[in-house]
Amino acid sequence: MLPLWIALQFLSSLPVRLPGMPAPEALGRSLLFYPLVGLLFGLILWALNIALAGAPILLHAALLLTVWVLLSGALHLDGLADSADAWLGGFGDRERTLLIMKDPRSGPIAVVTLVLVLLLKFAALLAVIEQQQSVALIIVPLIGRAALLGLFLTTPYVRAGGLGQALADHLPRKAGWRVLAASALGCVLLAGFSGFIALLVALAGFVWLRHLMVRRLGGTTGDTAGALLELLEMAVLVGLALF
Repeated sequence: MLPLWIALQFLSSLPVRLPGMPAPEALGRSLLFYPLVGLLFGLILWALNIALAGAPILLHAALLLTVWVLLSGALHLDGLADSADAWLGGFGDRERTLLIMKDPRSGPIAVVTLVLVLLLKFAALLAVIEQQQSVALIIVPLIGRAALLGLFLTTPYVRAGGLGQALADHLPRKAGWRVLAASALGCVLLAGFSGFIALLVALAGFVWLRHLMVRRLGGTTGDTAGALLELLEMAVLVGLALF
């Protein structure tokens, strides 16, 4: 159970606190539980959506989005902001891009990116509520966190040392692919054709974003992993709202 608690502590703002730094092997195994954390988030959002039935729709969507952000403590939004600044300010240079990502300050491009991504999520949530596609609230967080597992399975981690390197070095790869396949199957079983569409959108976005990371950096970092999650969640939610 320790890897699950590690995943919950790292990915969520839920009151889970471990007494000390886990062993690297436990850190690597925690990646296997990332989709389960996503499923937990989805079930919380699904239950909240039911509880908010009858509320004004704009307030309904705003509360869902607020809880969605709070569940992760805005961890991945921070990665998106850092990545957006670095991609523009790095001017195509690998070392400059990595250096900018380490700067805790956010520039105008980071703010604009966050506003646009949250605006699109909000608008898509409105559509999902109107269309009564409540299952989207379950599968989108699941897909987003499964994508992190997929990223570490397929992409080198480019910052030596630290938590990300321990995750990459000690991830059980065969088990990781099985968890990824089970996550995809679960989406289809939960959402049917909509789940299939969600997976196609996520796969297309994943391949494109991974290509950008590898071309610029030679791999991924914690910040670009967070950016990938946020952008895929937004894209899948918008795709489900449109189709």
